[in-house]
Amino acid sequence: MSIQVSASADESLKSTGFRSESGTTNGNGLIEFISFSIGEDQYGVAIMSVREIKGWSGVTHLPKQPDYVRGVLNLRGVMVPIIDLRCRFGQGLTEATAMHVVIIVQIEERLVGLLADRVLDIVSYEGAKIQPVPRMNGSGEGFFLSGLLTIDDAMIAVIDLQHLLNSQIEIPPARNDGAMAMSA
Repeated sequence: MSIQVSASADESLKSTGFRSESGTTNGNGLIEFISFSIGEDQYGVAIMSVREIKGWSGVTHLPKQPDYVRGVLNLRGVMVPIIDLRCRFGQGLTEATAMHVVIIVQIEERLVGLLADRVLDIVSYEGAKIQPVPRMNGSGEGFFLSGLLTIDDAMIAVIDLQHLLNSQIEIPPARNDGAMAMSA
């Protein structure tokens, strides 16, 4: 797509909960996402939040964590918690295989891995055309989404990384020297 973002794009993004200050617009004013699948559903995260995409490998399980926290992965000396998105969205645990991927994203100063079925594409989209997520009582999944976009016949739900983690889970920020920072 080569459509320019209108002057009202920032207002449209704010109304969907999408944080345009994350630096996800390219030189043409389009917002770029990494799209991926969980089952038949397509999701996306802002490309500027993505640090790395890895194939699935075993993780170290930690006791007394929510079901959707699969464990931690040692990524070059940094312990990265792995979130099972299928489970987080209330669809049961992922039977992870070598075909699954972990998308390492940065949420503020924290690194988090997102377990997904497969990466699909890099998508550029006009911010003004991102639709808000309909909110319904009792629907927990909508809270994790910041907007919806349609490309051809496919709908991609954009994940709001800030709201993905439960406030009860504390993930220390990654330190530059590769060691984990201790939180007070």
